[in-house]
Amino acid sequence: MEKSKVYFTNFQTSYTESIPQKLHRLIQTAGIGQIDFADKYAAIKIHFGELGNLAFLRPNYAKVVADTVKELGGKAFLTDCNTLYVGSRKNALDHLDTAYENGFTPFSTGCHVLIADGLKGTDEALVSVDGEYVTQAKIGRALMDADIVISLTHFKGHEATGFGGALKNIGMGGGSRAGKMEMHSEGKPSVSRRRCVGCGMCTRVCAHGAITLEEKKAGIDHDKCVGCGRCVGVCPKDAVVPDFDASNDVLNCKIAEYSKAILQNRPCFHISIVCDVSPNCDCHAENDIPIIPDVGMFASFDPVALDMACVDACNRQPVIAGSVLGRKEHGAGDHDHFHGVHPDTNWRSCLEHAVKIGLGSMEYELVEI
Repeated sequence: MEKSKVYFTNFQTSYTESIPQKLHRLIQTAGIGQIDFADKYAAIKIHFGELGNLAFLRPNYAKVVADTVKELGGKAFLTDCNTLYVGSRKNALDHLDTAYENGFTPFSTGCHVLIADGLKGTDEALVSVDGEYVTQAKIGRALMDADIVISLTHFKGHEATGFGGALKNIGMGGGSRAGKMEMHSEGKPSVSRRRCVGCGMCTRVCAHGAITLEEKKAGIDHDKCVGCGRCVGVCPKDAVVPDFDASNDVLNCKIAEYSKAILQNRPCFHISIVCDVSPNCDCHAENDIPIIPDVGMFASFDPVALDMACVDACNRQPVIAGSVLGRKEHGAGDHDHFHGVHPDTNWRSCLEHAVKIGLGSMEYELVEI
């Protein structure tokens, strides 16, 4: 089987070529022009960064990709889905405020922002996927309405999956709030009585009669609940909470299957920027110093090969003194930086499962430009 091609360039610049210009050359060389963009909607899946976090990608990278799509005749938009946890991106209004405050405005990026799963995280498309863990993925509708998907990923560490790469950006990021609950949980949601104000919103959206109000507090009958997660999305007080009980390996496998649901049956292209490699996800309202030096920019049609190439490149880097990784004791010959930061995670489980379900290959040919 022929190895997948992953294209790479470092961050070194010259008097005639800036980093944005170099990114444009990278994605053109990697073959983005092979996709027919003419009059088609292209979703650029990105993470806008939680308020307070400064490790997320600068909007300049998004502008390069959006401009390239427009050069090729397409209609670009930036997108992400609302978060499951309580933060600055849990509904579309807060999410847009966060995106704009972090610089992702139409004026800086050259395209609009659409929150894929709508105002409350309940605007989803049900996508069939022949998975081992997922049979019907819950994906943000705007993401599924797009003709083409481009992932633009800040590659970094992640406390639950080992690292956050293209598959994490696509699979977890593309799930609606109910979809995120399905990936994180093997159980069903519960109600925090302390937060519940008895408004009854959850009872009105439950199609199975599983939620009732007693003494102005909601309760969920797990015998009737099917785990759809609609109540999680509509609760104005974040009182309906999922049980984060899925193992990290199962979580990784579900992320791979959600990625397949999003990417199957349409053109896709993937870009990863390996800089400011923080130990944790950009979902944190803070970021620690990078664990390794900046590496460069990668692009490929194969998201699995892309993630593998980024991991390998990161693991060849020295550890930054004073970082979380620098303060941990590394065993002799242990060059797996992401396992070093989060030893309870197994990042390989996502890539191995992605290969198993036909998303791509961990074998790649690195083409440096």
